[in-house]
Amino acid sequence: MAKRNKPDKQGIQGGANTTLQSPRPWPALAPSEVEALLHAQHRQPRSVLGYHELPGEGGEPVVIVRVLEPDAIEVSVYWEDELSSAARPLTQVHPGGLFEAQLPYRRPLVPYRLAIRYRNGQTHTKTDPYYFGLQLTDFDLYLFGQGNHHRIWSKLGAHPCVIDCVAGTQFGVWAPNAARVSVVGDFNIWDGRLHPMQSRGDSGIWELFIPEVGVGARYKYEIRTHAGETRLKADPYGNAMELRPKTASIVVDLSNFQWTDEAWMARRRGADPRREPICVYEVHLGSWRQAPSRDPPFLSWVEAAEQLIPYVVDMGYSHIELIGIAEYPFDGSWGYQVGGYYAPTARYGTPLEFMQFVDRCHGAGVGVLMDWVPAHFPKDAHGLIEFDGSPLYEHADPRQGEHRDWGTKIFNFGRNEVRNFLTSNALYWLNEYHLDGLRVDAVASMLYLDYSREPGQWIPNKYGGRENLEAIEFLKHLNWAVREYAPHAMTIAEESTAFAGLTTPVHEGGIGFTFKWNMGWMNDTLRYWEKDPVHRRFDHNLVTFSFVYAWSERFMLPISHDEVVHGKGSLISKMPGDDWQKKANWRLFLTFMTAHPGKKLLFMGQEFAQWHEWRHAHALDWALLEHDDHRRLRDLARALNALYVSSPQLHGSDCDAAGFLGLDLHNAEQSVCIFERRATGGDVGEPLLCAFNATPVPREDYWIGVEAPGRYRKVFDSDSTLYGGSGCNAQHEFQSFPGSAHGRDHVVRVHLPPLAGILLRRA
Repeated sequence: MAKRNKPDKQGIQGGANTTLQSPRPWPALAPSEVEALLHAQHRQPRSVLGYHELPGEGGEPVVIVRVLEPDAIEVSVYWEDELSSAARPLTQVHPGGLFEAQLPYRRPLVPYRLAIRYRNGQTHTKTDPYYFGLQLTDFDLYLFGQGNHHRIWSKLGAHPCVIDCVAGTQFGVWAPNAARVSVVGDFNIWDGRLHPMQSRGDSGIWELFIPEVGVGARYKYEIRTHAGETRLKADPYGNAMELRPKTASIVVDLSNFQWTDEAWMARRRGADPRREPICVYEVHLGSWRQAPSRDPPFLSWVEAAEQLIPYVVDMGYSHIELIGIAEYPFDGSWGYQVGGYYAPTARYGTPLEFMQFVDRCHGAGVGVLMDWVPAHFPKDAHGLIEFDGSPLYEHADPRQGEHRDWGTKIFNFGRNEVRNFLTSNALYWLNEYHLDGLRVDAVASMLYLDYSREPGQWIPNKYGGRENLEAIEFLKHLNWAVREYAPHAMTIAEESTAFAGLTTPVHEGGIGFTFKWNMGWMNDTLRYWEKDPVHRRFDHNLVTFSFVYAWSERFMLPISHDEVVHGKGSLISKMPGDDWQKKANWRLFLTFMTAHPGKKLLFMGQEFAQWHEWRHAHALDWALLEHDDHRRLRDLARALNALYVSSPQLHGSDCDAAGFLGLDLHNAEQSVCIFERRATGGDVGEPLLCAFNATPVPREDYWIGVEAPGRYRKVFDSDSTLYGGSGCNAQHEFQSFPGSAHGRDHVVRVHLPPLAGILLRRA
């Protein structure tokens, strides 16, 4: 319930040279104010429209009501507790539709109704929106101006509510350089004269409560610039939008969803993601599966709950990472050119259906991550670009404000209100939708002023350097706010440089991300695996260099959509050799990725070795699973996930250097790599010996040094016939014996299969 509003007791300023010579005992409006109202240019419409009490003789106030209805010929006022015959007609004081009259003073004061008859003979009754007081407090405005209103989404945008027992929607928008802002929609025939908003002065915020406008109403903001232009803009804080190509915002109520994931959220708040198994399945829902009989053919969130969630559970992934969740106009951008930062895309259903999907994921034990895009936004006319007729969300100077490669605008991170928009947006998704984390896109483009720019195309910072100090401070504040207001959630940086301290906590001088994508590992490892095995010995460092810096940050190992699109080919198509060798290399790669320190991410379709690279407009090649070889490859991906999740030696020490020991990292001539993964931090379990042979030549009787004597058991073999391999290694157990290898006094003799990885553990 919103606060009760008191009537406006301020006097109405009149002018000595007014053209409205009213016989009534109150000042007439100045001509300038009348003209501003009639031409929808008034910044303070509530100061002259609606209910007003003026000082009167004898101590009782004079009550007047003033209404602007441009197409009306009659307007009357009545209270619903009166007989309809008691309606009081207002006098038309200007042919442009300005009406006013004196009403009896009454207490208690409640909202009144307007009865309107239009020139076309139609009639309509409604509650006067200009009866109601302002809803945003001065403290709201102050916090927003400081960039610290961490729930500003609950104040700006469109929010169904009840004020003084009247249901309607409270609208709020930031447009400091606008001459006038109106709410327009189906409810007022998209006429900007009917619902001009009230300016909140220097804050730049405009607000208005409109009675009887409720859930499902389509709307935009009509903004008049100081240059005299009028533009229609979608609501930057709107919680829903129409399906493209339409662009109107839609009023929704997010308050009624009944979450059932309390236990999940409570567990997440106390968890340490550094020590948890995190293996992520990256999904573009529009192309994961499709319903070809529909146009567009996208699955709904309801269908995804029935199909995607069981698949992810069966495959053993801990999280789904969703691409393209915030509304975007162009399918081909995959969701990386956002048009509605606070609106889940209409492609897959309603906001409440998305909530239900997340709730069901949590019920199934699956976390949900979202690709989040705070670096830039598109130039679509209905969006953020020059929102109020000026560069508002973006920089004015293209050397700071434009990504030429992407054709997008860069957020002005130096502006408090813009930082507030983005920080609040992150918290909105994490708290309102219970998301478990944000993968933050294009962080490198935010950190550096000269990102993808030639000399002369960028402006150095105040110290003459290339670092974007304002963006860095924004990222620090963002990560601090997430830790403070959404402690259950992770933030994951997609960042491709060696910028130091990205995952160091903010209070220790770092940027504060939970994890960073290890783009160096991804690039080097894919380069290595794409080579013909006969040449791998010359570039052995590509597969071992990551161990030099594996603990400089907290890393996630990504094989994302970016690596299997735009001519790069799918993961299996990158592999060299004939059909058998390609599949063997694929199995070896996934096994190496699982054993390597770092959390895991794999893009959809790669788990069953889809041959075709990703196409956003086409479903995955699910028909491949009709073939035994692809089913077996998927079985390998499932088995690796199960091994990773069940082994604290792998996931528990992902971020701990003490959990890794390199045994044989320099055998370039044979392209063999052997290391050990250990449990740390109180986790228990025998170390895992991880051995990889990156050539098609079997390495028979290979000695591997072990820490303790005893019997060792093979826990995984990527060359197993279960996964379509040759079954070259028939060993199941290995008895150690005294000997010298890798600086140890005991060894096991292992037959290393070709193009394969095996993992051993002491029985």
